[in-house]
Amino acid sequence: MTTISPPSPSATDSAPAPVRGGTARARKRGNGGFVLACLAPALVLFALFMVWPTLNVFRMSFYTWSGFSPDMRFVGLDNFTRLFDDDQFVRAFQNTVALLVVVTVVTMGLGLFLAALMTRQKLRGRNLYRFILYIPNVLSVVVIAAIFSAVYDQENGLLNGTLRRLSLDGLQQVWLGNQRVVLYSVAIAMVWQSLGYYMVLYMASMSSIPEDLYEASALDGASAGRQFFTLTLPLIWQNLRTSLTFFIMSAVNLSFVLVRAMTGGGPDGSSEVLLSYMYKQAYTNSSYGYGMAIGVVIFAFSFLVSLLVSRATRRE
Repeated sequence: MTTISPPSPSATDSAPAPVRGGTARARKRGNGGFVLACLAPALVLFALFMVWPTLNVFRMSFYTWSGFSPDMRFVGLDNFTRLFDDDQFVRAFQNTVALLVVVTVVTMGLGLFLAALMTRQKLRGRNLYRFILYIPNVLSVVVIAAIFSAVYDQENGLLNGTLRRLSLDGLQQVWLGNQRVVLYSVAIAMVWQSLGYYMVLYMASMSSIPEDLYEASALDGASAGRQFFTLTLPLIWQNLRTSLTFFIMSAVNLSFVLVRAMTGGGPDGSSEVLLSYMYKQAYTNSSYGYGMAIGVVIFAFSFLVSLLVSRATRRE
């Protein structure tokens, strides 16, 4: 009887399998070094022009300094204590909050309405309307301030001239010189500048919603308004949250440029906002430390508003 012995292992079979862990780790280290080298210039610039100036604002808020002399005196929290007794600061803070509320509600509301109208309704020439509404976003903010300064001109402005043509002389105003209406005049300019951008942003989000959902809801008897609130709005909610936070932060800067260019904070501080008041204190009134304290308040206010908006708009 012949027995068959098992085959003897060959040299190839007895060799240990190559270890690949070290190669993978080396490759990851190499990729990490490459990514860090690519990010290093941006990180250095961010640290130099964002992180360090921000930290310096916090540091200078504890000093009193004219901004020109070499004499700096540490005063601790005195600059912040002074804010509570400064009526002009309180008024600038109130104006900033009022502008943020009014401009945000009007811009977001009109942007959503126009986006839904352009997307869901078959309007003739809607591309032209979209182009016209988007033009202000392309223009410089200083140019927009010049345009509205001309529109609001008391003698030769477009607004008062139109009211005279319509025999509505009683409605004519010194739009940038009347304390009761100047803030609303600035708000209109802010809405006009921002509306087109957010309309196009929301149009892009609405265009990505499947048409089948609208057809199914229409078969169930949903009207256009009900479709907007129960279908369109929930499906673009994340986009709306992001744009809302971004708009509030950008509106703080936009209000500063328009106020400085159109009214200078007047008349009698009725259009002053936080950033314009900070600029005036730091660079006009030679109260640099006090101006930096206002800057710290603006930073904290912006962070708090962003946090509140994020929490208030959170949805499952």
